[in-house]
Amino acid sequence: MVLADLDINKTYTYADYFKWKFEERVELIKGRIFKMSPAPNRRHQRLSGDIYYELRNYLKGKKCEVYVAPFDVRLPRKSKEDKDIITVLQPDICVICDPSKLDDRGCIGAPDIVVEILSPGNNSKELKNKFEIYEESGVSEYWVVSPQDQTFALYRLEAGTYQSSRLMVAGDIVTSTVLPGFSLNLSELFEKI
Repeated sequence: MVLADLDINKTYTYADYFKWKFEERVELIKGRIFKMSPAPNRRHQRLSGDIYYELRNYLKGKKCEVYVAPFDVRLPRKSKEDKDIITVLQPDICVICDPSKLDDRGCIGAPDIVVEILSPGNNSKELKNKFEIYEESGVSEYWVVSPQDQTFALYRLEAGTYQSSRLMVAGDIVTSTVLPGFSLNLSELFEKI
């Protein structure tokens, strides 16, 4: 089977997704197939690795865990049955503080933090579709990093709605309410890209 064999107008579930064995990476957003961008470029991968490294070091000895893509995040609405899950995403990085959400296939339920690093081909998907999904699902913090603009936006969930930080740039320090004491120096993060 190849991706072209699928009807893009059909609504799919995680049960379908789990059976697919084609080379292209895809995500399901409300049952619709979204083909992921080709392999990320060097700047994207550098940022992903550096952010993961900072989070991993901070989380040593703590209950939260950090994962990097490819890592399935299943966001159930009604039940946790594969046949009922219609949203499966692969965030660049995610932090999960509730170990009961982790299984051998990834995460089932909202991570505490999701980090998406924008690629030239996927900005509208990240900024619109994923923003809405993460907000509806209860992701406490959604971080959007733009290698092209060297900017960082942090959305915090307050009373079910994301509140945005100002757009941060080199010289700013990112802090997290989910991870008290964590800080990310954007000058250091962006200096090598």
